[in-house]
Amino acid sequence: MRRRHASVQQSLPLEDIAGDVVQLRGGDYRAVLEAGSVNFALKAETEQEAILAGYRRWLNALAYPIQILVRIVPTDVEVYLAGLRGQRGARSGETWRRLALDHETFVRRIARERTLLDRRFYVVVPAGMDGGFERTGIAWPWRRVSRDRHATSLVTARRKLAFRCGEVAHGLAAFGVPCRRLDDRELVALWRACFDGAAVTAGGEPPLPSPVLTSPSRGEEARDA
Repeated sequence: MRRRHASVQQSLPLEDIAGDVVQLRGGDYRAVLEAGSVNFALKAETEQEAILAGYRRWLNALAYPIQILVRIVPTDVEVYLAGLRGQRGARSGETWRRLALDHETFVRRIARERTLLDRRFYVVVPAGMDGGFERTGIAWPWRRVSRDRHATSLVTARRKLAFRCGEVAHGLAAFGVPCRRLDDRELVALWRACFDGAAVTAGGEPPLPSPVLTSPSRGEEARDA
């Protein structure tokens, strides 16, 4: 007899994405916030201490587990330059136009010489089993659990996630980190990108500030060696 194999979909923990809520198998739900960043190294010592104290207070005040996801992917330079050209068209003046063209030339030269990396920060907020998947030690996408767990209704989960996302956003803003909640298109793009390792492109360039990292060029690696 030929053995029938289960479909790939049956192996995934994802049940549905309803608006800005991720519904997992087993009756668990998630919301995802994209967090911005602060340039910690450029802050004064007193400011650094204040940021660390705020971060500790935020973590200690949480009554539920969260997952912090950091993704580093190649930067789409063309998306950045397209936004720059849009700003250039909205402003007038020869000086501004020359500065924008010089900056575009500089970015393209840097992109040819070394790899530009984009860092993205996400906070995954649970509802339902309150982090049952995360406690297994499996990062996003989460591992599936048994179906006999108690299922929280989507309406109840939405209310709980809305409250918790507001609480998380308020706590992060207290020490200068902005954040926003991902919608359905962005959740689908993030879920897919976590599987194939690609950059998140749905919705274009996120409005939050994001540092651009660079890896050493080949010439620099040779000099270091």
